[in-house]
Amino acid sequence: MTQKEIKLLDLFEDAYGSPAELANILDLGLEMLFYVEEGVFSQREMQRVVGALRDINGVLRGKS
Repeated sequence: MTQKEIKLLDLFEDAYGSPAELANILDLGLEMLFYVEEGVFSQREMQRVVGALRDINGVLRGKS
């Protein structure tokens, strides 16, 4: 594991307590994206954000 990866994991643990807790928060964030008002962001922008959050969530849950 690289130094950057270790720092990132430490940040997650300090801020959220565990990868599972951060994954729960990301799940909530994904749900919130469904309620963003039309016209605020382009569909492509939203898809990119959701994709990134899904990838992070998968790693945190050990699915990647």
